[in-house]
Amino acid sequence: MQFSKLFSAQVVGLVAHIVDVEVDLSKGLHAFSLVGLPSASVDESLDRVSSAIKNSGFTSPKQKNQKVVISLAPAELKKEGSHYDLCISLAYLFASGETTFEPNGKLFLGELSLDGALRPIHGALLITSAAKNAGFTEVFLPNANAEEAALVEGITIYGVRNLSEVLHHLDKNKKFTLTKSVRDISRLGMEPAGSKMMVDLSHIKGQEFAKRALEIAAAGNHNLAMWGPPGTGKTMLAQAFSHLLPDLQNDHSLEVTGIHSVAGTLRETIMTRPPLRAPHHTASYPAVIGGGTIPKPGEITLAHRGVLFLDEFPEFDRRVIESLREPLEEGHIRITRAKGHDTFPARFILLAAMNPCPCGKYGSEERCVCMPGTLASYTRKISGPIVDRIELWVKVAHMSHDKLSEAKKGESTEVVRKRIENARNVQKARFSNHARKITTNSEMRADDIETFINLAPKLRTLFNTSAERLKLSPRAHHKTIKVARTIADLASSDDICEEHLLEALAYRPTELK
Repeated sequence: MQFSKLFSAQVVGLVAHIVDVEVDLSKGLHAFSLVGLPSASVDESLDRVSSAIKNSGFTSPKQKNQKVVISLAPAELKKEGSHYDLCISLAYLFASGETTFEPNGKLFLGELSLDGALRPIHGALLITSAAKNAGFTEVFLPNANAEEAALVEGITIYGVRNLSEVLHHLDKNKKFTLTKSVRDISRLGMEPAGSKMMVDLSHIKGQEFAKRALEIAAAGNHNLAMWGPPGTGKTMLAQAFSHLLPDLQNDHSLEVTGIHSVAGTLRETIMTRPPLRAPHHTASYPAVIGGGTIPKPGEITLAHRGVLFLDEFPEFDRRVIESLREPLEEGHIRITRAKGHDTFPARFILLAAMNPCPCGKYGSEERCVCMPGTLASYTRKISGPIVDRIELWVKVAHMSHDKLSEAKKGESTEVVRKRIENARNVQKARFSNHARKITTNSEMRADDIETFINLAPKLRTLFNTSAERLKLSPRAHHKTIKVARTIADLASSDDICEEHLLEALAYRPTELK
């Protein structure tokens, strides 16, 4: 046979596409070419494939006087990555007659070492899911990715150590069969190794107002900003926050795992805990928001279903801060470039920390040395639309040494987390039949508020009066009501009471106007 056709895949953004790998052999002077819009990493596969085939006991394509043309289709799809190696090797050996098997229903992935061993790839979960939807029944990929791929039900996964194993398995004359990788359901809901709590709420003395805000934010999936002088505990509070969040639901767990698999940041088989991303304030726009010539997800997508912690919030590039408007409101980000456009999920809790001024001493007992113009420029970096989109604003003040030494040990993270889980269960039941499948109060829209929240007439009058006094925008108006609903859920109250509403109003900013 002088022609063969096998199948692999390519991830673009967060979508996997099936790729046809075709090989044609013809007589002539030696030539070994690859077409189909390959990147440099794909083009280099020719050398890896040639050496891997030779070191696996077969004849290298470069040792034969023949013309070899390898096509990756569709041609208009940019091919990136080194995971085509296994498929190209098998397609060549099939075309040259050195192996025979039934290719239909089989998909091949994996980067080859020069000795034929397979190295791990990125995006195994998304590719396997796409393969199942496309009607494939078997996926062959590196053994290191097999457990991840097996999370997709209804398709057979084979973890492979080297090229020879695949060939022996596919050859019916060989008495060798690869072991099928099985979906390990027991891992769902397990806390991954290395995720033990680093900072417990009970270790943070004082700052009860801030800790209460953390509890509310975690319960309702609300955004939170903390401002205050350096050294007041903002970073410690942020470190403790992620451990207050409940484990990811099974469908959310798979969704987050797929994102991190594509990005190459996956450290365990499946992510069961909400991710915490904390980019430095010098991070570029594409790194945080996403982008590039071919759009790729940024930190806000890697924080999907988790927490995005932005320390020194005003020090981030103004363009980065303003680009948070859409994801904070819609839960996704649209990125358009000349060579492509994609929509990436970005439903995260924004946890921001900032100083009151560049020197950090404004409003404290120490003298602020910032010029008036510098101070104004610093605060203007946080625009009104961004302020409106953050539900909870907390001032973290200095504690005196006497109070710090006398402060009693507060509630532990475990105790607070149980209250949060109970509040989350209440919200889940509330929205169980919702068309958009929302699960938390923060995801409600204006029409949802009218459906699920009914304020008593006297309470409505009180709220409207307070909103006028605080000059709340319509968006801040709705967000305050949602926070009040979360506070009521934490108190196991069916209705929003006056104390719940007043507490929610207390978290609206007054010093940043």
